[in-house]
Amino acid sequence: MFRHQKNLQFEVKVDNPDPMLARQIQEVLGGQFGEMTVMMQYLFQGFNCRGEEKYKDMLMDIGTEEIGHVEMLCSLISQLLDGASPEDQAKAAEDPAMAAIMGGINPQHLLVSGLGGLPSNSNGVPWNGSYIVASGNLLADMRSNLHAETQGRLQVSRLYHMTKDEGVRATFRKMLARDRYHQYQWMAAIQELEEKNGVVVPASFPPEAELESQEEAYKFWSLSEGEESGKGPWANGSAPDGTGDFVYVSDPEPKGQVPKPKIPADHLHHDLGKHLVKN
Repeated sequence: MFRHQKNLQFEVKVDNPDPMLARQIQEVLGGQFGEMTVMMQYLFQGFNCRGEEKYKDMLMDIGTEEIGHVEMLCSLISQLLDGASPEDQAKAAEDPAMAAIMGGINPQHLLVSGLGGLPSNSNGVPWNGSYIVASGNLLADMRSNLHAETQGRLQVSRLYHMTKDEGVRATFRKMLARDRYHQYQWMAAIQELEEKNGVVVPASFPPEAELESQEEAYKFWSLSEGEESGKGPWANGSAPDGTGDFVYVSDPEPKGQVPKPKIPADHLHHDLGKHLVKN
């Protein structure tokens, strides 16, 4: 079960209203890598987790924390919108220069949410469930979690430098610190899972099961102009799982056939056949 506590995880207090910043913060609330995404991703991974309880508990702990982060951002957005009434905006917009500046304000903060946060990104695109990854494979999911926290922290870092409001920055600093910890957490989980089962997902389909195709797992095909990519460890080093060494192929040749698909029946109206359908 879930229980809501009225206190926020950390204090949220802004110095001045800033409707434009409120719109920008929508990205880290309801965007692809926003708090709504990691909240739902961790919770669904936790709901569906099977096996060792410590992984399920960790996912549920962090997923529940992210619910609190969603509430923190909603509170932050609401405070930034306080004082930005429709009347004030209409009056300010009478000045052509001010109207141009205010063109970036999210009108849905007035029309839809009544000066509150929205489940959408900074351009008003609604959040959707296709953003989340919950595959049932722990290592695959933990890697997705690390990616999500990496992108989310990157975006909050950029927002931090888009405002001088110390109250907003203080909130961001707390979120940046927590996102840094979450990266540590997922890296630790990934390392543990890799030590148990290997670095390739899924571990249940080992290299030897690839049979005659196994050699293709070590070739770097150079398929763009220049050969600089051949200088990297991905082209000349050893595979992370120790099963083989990489080979740089500077001028790869195709190994497959030229497709020769059959022409469909005339009644599909593809205009490729010799005769037209009469009936």
